[in-house]
Amino acid sequence: METLLSPEGGLAGVLLASFLAATVVPFSSEAVLFGYLKLHPEHAALAVALATLGNTAGGMTTYVLGRLVPGKKPDSRALAWLHRYGAPVTLFAWLPIVGDALCAAAGWLRVNWLAALGFMAAGRLARYLLIAYAA
Repeated sequence: METLLSPEGGLAGVLLASFLAATVVPFSSEAVLFGYLKLHPEHAALAVALATLGNTAGGMTTYVLGRLVPGKKPDSRALAWLHRYGAPVTLFAWLPIVGDALCAAAGWLRVNWLAALGFMAAGRLARYLLIAYAA
């Protein structure tokens, strides 16, 4: 039990929680990060980095799953918006409910993966920095 409560075990939990929260698992990685930072504020930079890494990896997993979906692309405003503006829209992929759909749609529309990765990471980092500041 002590290992799970240690900074190292807690950091692994932050990474895992942030990854799961960025997939279809309804989970609050912000609450996990906030709680961890309340217990270990001295590890703020590392915790934010791991949360960003895990959450971005989860978003890119959803992106890849979107690429695997075959079929003709239906007409919709959301897809048209993503198609028109491309990768910068994935900056908002951290948003609850619509974030997972943005990641999957970006993959489905074959948005440049490297640009999507950069914008996803930037949006998620900004959110976690705000959480760290609040903690």
